[in-house]
Amino acid sequence: MHSETRVFAPSFAAPLAVLVLAAAVAASFARAADAPSAAGQPALDPKAIAALKSMGTHLRDLKSFTLHSDTTIDEVTDDGEKLQFGGTIDFTVRKPDRLRADINTDRRHRSYYYDGKTLTQYSPRMGYYATVTAPPTVRELVDVLRDRYEISLPLSDLFRWGSGPDDGRDLTAAAYVGPSKIGATECEHYAFRQPDVDWQVWIARGTELPCKLVITTVEEPTRPQYVAVFTWHPNVAIDDKTFVFEKPKTAQKIEIAVVDASAK
Repeated sequence: MHSETRVFAPSFAAPLAVLVLAAAVAASFARAADAPSAAGQPALDPKAIAALKSMGTHLRDLKSFTLHSDTTIDEVTDDGEKLQFGGTIDFTVRKPDRLRADINTDRRHRSYYYDGKTLTQYSPRMGYYATVTAPPTVRELVDVLRDRYEISLPLSDLFRWGSGPDDGRDLTAAAYVGPSKIGATECEHYAFRQPDVDWQVWIARGTELPCKLVITTVEEPTRPQYVAVFTWHPNVAIDDKTFVFEKPKTAQKIEIAVVDASAK
């Protein structure tokens, strides 16, 4: 029997967090990209930086979408054995005030329903649900969940890109790797480096949406990874019923603990 598992790879919310390079990213790196690289460090390739800016713009322009993500995450036991766990994440979003998320992994199953007024979190495996009053936009909802309830909505940075200062200053390397193919989709492959993590993103030609993401935690000897492969259906018609929670007869209501009562 293995000893207690320690998680070294990023959480499901973390992958896109390391990609938060907002609309001003190109300007932020303009001088750095043109300057000579530091000793032993690759330069910040302007093509890679521009690709991130374009991807962010296309994500912000989406008015509605469905997103399916197949994910794997590495965990390392105390005795050094690396284990891999799989899962899926499904988003249905209609901006500015409708969201449904279904997270189903080897470790947990959660569903979230947001109708512009309330948010319901439901655990199908345990049969519990909780409903709270919610702010009027998806963007605000993500912040309230994080600050008030310490709930990290997976891939939540999809709703943040371009809405605040970018953290691209942490990049130490940015490179264009070359053309690639994810399934049947023609992509461009880019690689980036930040303190403690290396990460790669494959961006679809034409739509400029991310097709695949790989994050490697380089500070650990086993170099655990998080991998997500995305399937997008942008600008689709979505019925209001999709975002309404219908309580199963056997489900039991519970309360979500408030961590920060001052967060609105």
